[in-house]
Amino acid sequence: MAATNSLQSLHHHHSLLKVLPSDTSPPSSLFLKPTTSISTATNISLSLSTSTTTTAYSISPATSTAPSTSKTFSLDLLQQHLSDQNFREADEETRRLLIVLAGEAAQKRGYVFFSEVQFIPEQDLQDIDELWKKYSNNKFGYSVQKRIWRQKCNKDFTKFFIKVGWMKKLDTEVEQYNYRSFPNEFIWELNDDTPEGHLPLTNALRGIQLLNNILSHPAFEVDGEVEEDEVEGNENGGLKGLRDSSKPPLSNRVFKTDYSF
Repeated sequence: MAATNSLQSLHHHHSLLKVLPSDTSPPSSLFLKPTTSISTATNISLSLSTSTTTTAYSISPATSTAPSTSKTFSLDLLQQHLSDQNFREADEETRRLLIVLAGEAAQKRGYVFFSEVQFIPEQDLQDIDELWKKYSNNKFGYSVQKRIWRQKCNKDFTKFFIKVGWMKKLDTEVEQYNYRSFPNEFIWELNDDTPEGHLPLTNALRGIQLLNNILSHPAFEVDGEVEEDEVEGNENGGLKGLRDSSKPPLSNRVFKTDYSF
């Protein structure tokens, strides 16, 4: 009787081990890799495979710290827009390319964190910049903006925004500036009146750290670059020097950041 019970118990436990039918997909949690083998103590093996693969595209030679991108990268569309002088479309394409270059997390959220700029390859940023300069007679581009920011504005972003035309002077008795409304108040044509460095735009809705990190990227470092600041700056980035005493400080003449390009 004891032997019979033992055999029934063994049969009962063995019946719990069932191999999935060939037309039944295993739980998705098992798909950790395209091909995985799972073995049990009873030597029953289950081979998992998938007919599709996900390709990670590398734009420049990847480093161990750079996140991979899951979307293709091509400068063809940007070059086409720029060669056709469609600067509004070129600006949108540039923003899209930065999101692709920043990695999968930026692609999912739809914008770039300032901390992700460091992972964008130098060559890719330089290639984007060269196209902007080529089709604007060196009037547009990140390197153009950096030169203005450093040499003409002493890294003061308020002064930089005014210099490149991202802010407009208001018709008031007291000198005041406000940020242009996107997109209608920005300048999408290349002419003599277009401010140098006006494009491409960088979203500063969440602060100036993103723009700061782009302009400070190693891609735009110039060996032996000489500072030719037109205005001295204090340690806090403010302006100092000769100023009309009847006017309030520049920081008091600027409205709160409200643009969202």
